[in-house]
Amino acid sequence: MKRISPLWPALLLTLSAHTALAQSTPGQAPPKLEKIEEVADDAVTITSKQQQQQKSGTQITERRDNSGNVVETTVKSGPSTYTLSNKQPTGTALPGDRTAGPLRGAQWTVMEFDLGQKKKKAAEEEATDNVPPPPPPPAR
Repeated sequence: MKRISPLWPALLLTLSAHTALAQSTPGQAPPKLEKIEEVADDAVTITSKQQQQQKSGTQITERRDNSGNVVETTVKSGPSTYTLSNKQPTGTALPGDRTAGPLRGAQWTVMEFDLGQKKKKAAEEEATDNVPPPPPPPAR
């Protein structure tokens, strides 16, 4: 008696399923399609972060260390200015650890004076206003 390999029945089953799928015909009627209303696309404007800050009047300046980490951030929003800086943990403490201490709050810049700056500028303007115009060149 001849022995039949166990792969032959699996092969025949696969072949019969393939031919059955190939013989089935799709429906004669096309599928019913729904009409989608045409809507005008709204214009999308993409602005950069700097343009958004200029519109809102906010200026953000970041200072980084040599490894590229942000060390200090200064924010000017209207008349107020404040500085955010990282608190450096002591020793091997990780941020949020009990030994690391509390978070550092924002430092507001209050009553900043420019002593002597306006006087110097005013004196320079007066000096340039009092200078007579140069004489015209001599006629030949």
